[in-house]
Amino acid sequence: MARNKRQIIGVDDRVSVGRAIPLGIQHMMSMFGSTVLVPVLTGLNPNVAIMCSGIGTICYLLVTRNKIPSYLGSSFAFISPILAATAATGSIHTALSGVVVAGFVFLAVAGIIKLVGTGWLDRILPPVLVASVMVVIGVGLSATAVKMALNSSTDKFVATGAIVAAITLAAAVVFSSMGGLIGTLPILLAIIVGYVISGFLGLVNFKPVVSAPWIGLPPVQTPHFDPGAVALIAPVALVVVIEHIGHLLAVGEIVGKDYRPMLPRSLAGDGISTVISGFLGGPPTTTYAENIGVMSVTRVYSTQVFWYAAGFALLVGGFCPKLAAFIDSIPVPVMGGVSLLLFGLIASNGLRMLVTNKVDFDENRNLMIASVVIILGVGMETSGISIPIGNYSLPGMATSALVGIIMNLILPVKSEEAAEEKSAD
Repeated sequence: MARNKRQIIGVDDRVSVGRAIPLGIQHMMSMFGSTVLVPVLTGLNPNVAIMCSGIGTICYLLVTRNKIPSYLGSSFAFISPILAATAATGSIHTALSGVVVAGFVFLAVAGIIKLVGTGWLDRILPPVLVASVMVVIGVGLSATAVKMALNSSTDKFVATGAIVAAITLAAAVVFSSMGGLIGTLPILLAIIVGYVISGFLGLVNFKPVVSAPWIGLPPVQTPHFDPGAVALIAPVALVVVIEHIGHLLAVGEIVGKDYRPMLPRSLAGDGISTVISGFLGGPPTTTYAENIGVMSVTRVYSTQVFWYAAGFALLVGGFCPKLAAFIDSIPVPVMGGVSLLLFGLIASNGLRMLVTNKVDFDENRNLMIASVVIILGVGMETSGISIPIGNYSLPGMATSALVGIIMNLILPVKSEEAAEEKSAD
């Protein structure tokens, strides 16, 4: 009952500083693990990545005129190309030139869409396809969440980690069902509960926290232009554009707004963020599913909160290594527990979109599109399979979205519906 009666805090609404601070910290904590993982895998500096996520989110909010509640973190799509470019050129600095140009690719696509308009989105992305892609985004991340929750970095079930993940998940569910301030901070409070339990079970390594200085600047790295690195990395931005559109439509569905007309600004914000990140030594950025999940469970959509989240990330990553080390000390099962809820909520919102748009599954084309998109996308994402295209690979979400677009364009519309639409015109 409390969940249904909880007040929705809209995109343009404002909350007190006392509420905005923990809400912002909650968003920062939700994106922290994934944003740090990308630089760890590619040889970039994690603190720089956190700092750049804060700077990038601020730029995104400015470019979108404070109208789209989204957080920008490190993009997983670029991991393999960055590793390949670094190996080929022998320097991470040359790989950063590819990151910078990838940002300009975002800007170029944004410019093209600005010129041609966004009317084509209605034709190629009907509700059944958008909802199915939302299900793929959420369920496709299920393998990651389950691995974090049940077996951490090993290949076997770890009982202690699973207990911590279960307690964290239970705490998040209980807190989210409450009203008032607690009901808007379920993820942050659940992480605190999980962290405390982990401390008692000896799963927290406090040594890096103790040894880290309170004040310090991260090691900024500058790009060295290399055409080979650019050719390996920059084109991946085209794949991320598809992911970006999916996330933007998911945010619009959750907050109840049509963000399709703002797609050029949204892509431009992501592009500027990626360019800045590349010049400072950070990875490419993208909108984050984790933060979409946070909005879904809290019903707090205010962009004001994302300003606080970005500011905290800038402070933690750019000026306070001890805080960064403290957040990084959160055990993986804790984040796995909350991820089970966050990713599931994204998929659930996709299912809700099918209901609210009254998608007719008695119509064969709708049934075929949803079936193929969901099974292909989820299957590829959870199995880790991608389609190699030269030096690149097409991940499951992008592949299923493209297949869904093609099916939507070629499958015939039921003749009676076509006749009714024609007579209505």
